[in-house]
Amino acid sequence: MTPDPGLDLASLRGLRTPSAKAGAAAVAHTMTRIEAHLAAHDGYVAFSGGKDSLTVLDLARRVDPDVPVVFFDSGLDYPETYDYLTGLAEAWKLDLHRIPADPPLLDVLVASGLWDHTAPVDAAAARVDLHRVLITEPARRAHRLLGPGELWGVRADESPARRHLYTRGGRRDGTITRTDGTSAYGPIWNWTTSDVWAHIARHRLPANPVYAKLLELGVPTQQHRISHLIDGDHLDRGRLTWLRRGWPTLFEELAHVLPRLRQLA
Repeated sequence: MTPDPGLDLASLRGLRTPSAKAGAAAVAHTMTRIEAHLAAHDGYVAFSGGKDSLTVLDLARRVDPDVPVVFFDSGLDYPETYDYLTGLAEAWKLDLHRIPADPPLLDVLVASGLWDHTAPVDAAAARVDLHRVLITEPARRAHRLLGPGELWGVRADESPARRHLYTRGGRRDGTITRTDGTSAYGPIWNWTTSDVWAHIARHRLPANPVYAKLLELGVPTQQHRISHLIDGDHLDRGRLTWLRRGWPTLFEELAHVLPRLRQLA
């Protein structure tokens, strides 16, 4: 049977009955917890431009429309993500803070020499801790500016590592207390992907247009990931192939300075 060209998948998602973890009573309880978390820790909503952080941002803004929002800028995100972020900040009047990676991700990759057959490998540059550059250090700056609290969209069913993050020590309440004194709460930590998309559809939240482009390219939905363009943890899932097909000019510009991209795409 040929699908109805007028079929609106977003509307269908909105008609889904939410799971008990994402139903009206659960959401009301979650917003109470968000209010308590902000009162105890201040802090911010970490916003990547993806579906999960969009859902968390929506829930947090119902509690506090002026909650600070932080975008950790790798310098190497999808062009659409930057435009989307600007448009959403204007439409929702967000208290948006952009925290750039220092040095930018592309500079780190080029300096390492690992992405160019002809460049000498800089042993020191190759050992740069990307977790520190992209996450730990930007987060430290954000906490210093806005307080020790963080609301984020990390969900347990995304990977075994993230599930362990939320369940270690017997805690299953979505909170993570770090050794540096900061506290993160994942309001949708136990939601499924279907729960997230259903919430977005029901409340007509504007999703990042990168999702629609990935769908158009035929990328499997479980691989729809909004993050920096080059992610060493996911090169085996065809991300560079989709980048080459969907953003050919950008791919060639990157491959000019990172030639090994071509053999991986």
